[in-house]
Amino acid sequence: MKFDLTATIVFTGLFLLVTLLGFMAAHWRKGDLNQLHEWGLGGRRFGTIITWFLLGGDLYTAYTFIAVPALIFGMGAIGFFAVPYTILIYPILFIVFPRLWVIAKERGHVTAADYISDRFGNRLLALAFALTGIIATMPYIALQLVGMEVVIGALGFPAGGLVGHLPLIIAFTILAAFTYTSGLRAPALIAIVKDTLIFVTVFAALVIIPAKLGGYGAIFASVPQEKLLLAPPSGSSLGSYSAYATLALGSALALFLYPHAMTAILSASSGNVIKRNAALLAAYSFVLGLIALLGYMAIAAGVGDNPAYAAGFEQFGPNFAVPALFLDSFPSWFIGVAFAAIAIGALVPAAIMSIACANLFTRNLYKEFIRPNCSEADETRVAKITSLAVKAGAVVFILTLPQTYAIQLQLLGGIWIIQLLPSILLGLYTRGFNAIALLIGWAAGITIGTIMAAMQGFGSSIYPLEIFGVTLPGYAALYSVAVNVLIAFALSPILDYLSRRSAVSASRS
Repeated sequence: MKFDLTATIVFTGLFLLVTLLGFMAAHWRKGDLNQLHEWGLGGRRFGTIITWFLLGGDLYTAYTFIAVPALIFGMGAIGFFAVPYTILIYPILFIVFPRLWVIAKERGHVTAADYISDRFGNRLLALAFALTGIIATMPYIALQLVGMEVVIGALGFPAGGLVGHLPLIIAFTILAAFTYTSGLRAPALIAIVKDTLIFVTVFAALVIIPAKLGGYGAIFASVPQEKLLLAPPSGSSLGSYSAYATLALGSALALFLYPHAMTAILSASSGNVIKRNAALLAAYSFVLGLIALLGYMAIAAGVGDNPAYAAGFEQFGPNFAVPALFLDSFPSWFIGVAFAAIAIGALVPAAIMSIACANLFTRNLYKEFIRPNCSEADETRVAKITSLAVKAGAVVFILTLPQTYAIQLQLLGGIWIIQLLPSILLGLYTRGFNAIALLIGWAAGITIGTIMAAMQGFGSSIYPLEIFGVTLPGYAALYSVAVNVLIAFALSPILDYLSRRSAVSASRS
């Protein structure tokens, strides 16, 4: 690919702007950044508008701009599962999480694992939560780094070797530096710029690209029929129907369990702020549906068959579809704007994710098991260092997992993070579940979900489950958490009974 100097200058200028904002954020809504709730939760002072930008920056990421259109470009209509799933999550947000915020605020919880430790009084269950959150978030951070790498490669930087990775290393270093310095305030402030750039890019793309391609009718007419519709059931298999439904439902149940989503929620100034955002964030779902159409536009534009982009597709696979479409459709200066929007759209969530994982490690591993008497300043210092280590851990997923479709990195994390659902959801509304039963259910869900993904070579999260001779291809996260819940339901009364008998026996002796 030819190096584009104009696009690179615009891209670099916008990237330097957000870098400056990231460092300036340390002085925005000033607080003592040596306290973890200030560094890691912004002092819990973000109102409706900032929370809207922060949650939007948190949830609509390189996943939205790179991974979803890539799946639609390569596999067709199945990629639209992301649209209903982002609609399903907001009623969950409205009903469940204001209640969690109130409890967390009253009890001083910084992480979901803090809540679990307090609610169930079981350190091992809280430890399981913390470890799951950290491990499940790393492939999600890796997805953001893949998104950044794709657009940097599309600017014409050489691929492979140290020189090829140098721009990503620089971006990675900048991210680490302002996250360390400013904490959650940095991505919250940058998210405003990020969303502005994304909205400009999306609406320009939705007007200009269809006009060049002859309108939406011509776009849909050029897409192969098998990519316009889900493949119908055949024989004893429900095929893509069950895969689509389970991907949507499983992803919706998992999303707000991620540490970065929980961090953004707990940073709000009140439960009412969360309720208002549950209504307002639907605007992002509308934009996501429009962004998903870029996959079909890339098919109609024929970028996959264009020799000018062959090197990009060879290196990045379908993940190169949107960058190739923009290269084919816009002048250099606007390519710089669009690619900056995508890169910053990856930078913001990667920052929040690393902060969230740092909070988990510091509060629920370091302070709980290693140095219970550490000061607040020490606690925050460890969190800052951990935020750097987590980013490095995400690189391992990039190097070791298949990346044909970047969306698989997020779906893999979803298999693990959804195992926290029973403890959070059931713990908020009932005291009828035994902590050990929840821990056993968690272990079973993690094991089964990982095995299902491993049987697909970690290249897909769709597992062909067979029930009574009928094959139900579906998202492994949903199947594995169903086992998790059943075990928690079945074992809780048994373990409670045994615990009571043990207590009675001990009192008699």
